Amino acid sequence: MSVVTIRPEGPADHAEIGVVTQAAFKNQPHSDGSEVRIIEQLRKDGDLTLSLVAESANRIVGNVAISPVTISDGSSDWYGLGPISVLPEKQGQGLGFRLMQRAIADIRAAGAKGIVLLGDPAFYSRFGFGHDPQLQYPGPPPEYFQRLVLVGDAPSGVVSYAPAFG
Repeated sequence: MSVVTIRPEGPADHAEIGVVTQAAFKNQPHSDGSEVRIIEQLRKDGDLTLSLVAESANRIVGNVAISPVTISDGSSDWYGLGPISVLPEKQGQGLGFRLMQRAIADIRAAGAKGIVLLGDPAFYSRFGFGHDPQLQYPGPPPEYFQRLVLVGDAPSGVVSYAPAFG
């Protein structure tokens, strides 16, 4: 595998991020095909707090997005991670793992108290994410909604994502 650099997105990366995201989610049964639109709308609304790209041989091969969430108990400085995308031909090479590690480190350094996400518990538990019944996101199976406390106490209540998530 060639050298991979993880860095913040730049304006010249936007189209390629869309291509990577579309390819990564194309055949996923849990996808409704809205992931590219979500990232574009987060960017347009000023809600894309952090967007990192994995770059290899001058080509974007992965992306992770983080945006603010609100929690009904009034907890502040909590963020939602996702979508996270890796080109299908690059999956299984540790790029998603590296993107996750960097995203967690960067948002922690920015003062975040915690992160929530919707995803496979088997994958995200390795980063310290876990289901907390006191924190809810209505709709999907509860065990797929997970949180990682970075600082302070775990919040409780209903989580709402940025408007881009609809």
